[in-house]
Amino acid sequence: MRERSVAVSVAKRVVIFVAGGLTYGLLEIIWRGYSHISMFLVGGVCLVIIGSMDEGGEAPCLLWQACLGSLTITVMEFTSGVIVNLVMGLDVWDYSQLPLNAMGQICLPYSVLWLLLSIPAIYYEDILRHFLFRESIPHQKWLPEVMISENSPKKAK
Repeated sequence: MRERSVAVSVAKRVVIFVAGGLTYGLLEIIWRGYSHISMFLVGGVCLVIIGSMDEGGEAPCLLWQACLGSLTITVMEFTSGVIVNLVMGLDVWDYSQLPLNAMGQICLPYSVLWLLLSIPAIYYEDILRHFLFRESIPHQKWLPEVMISENSPKKAK
């Protein structure tokens, strides 16, 4: 029985990976008119990681997940950019003309865009899991809850 649950878990991750890869490639084609197979791999890994942030237990707030999503995508873009663009010389993209770039592989404007795109990506992955695997959709909180202790000092009147 344990082998079956492991197989199902792997199958879910593969489906999410493929969905992420196809969606990332499609977004790139819409944005700049073309894509590259390396972006399929980056998109797949990113959606699996972003989607795993709200699995099990209570999900962190959506703002925190989006920040982590942006960081995940930025790190994956930098890593793949160094390999694909700098080491292999394929020149798939070059952000060197954009402000606040690192080696032409990542830049602050796109990291902000990844922050904004992480929010629909979180919902997209949740919806895929709901419709494909009959999992419940986690309740997303937009902001962190501020916990106030009963023993905290009260305002003077």
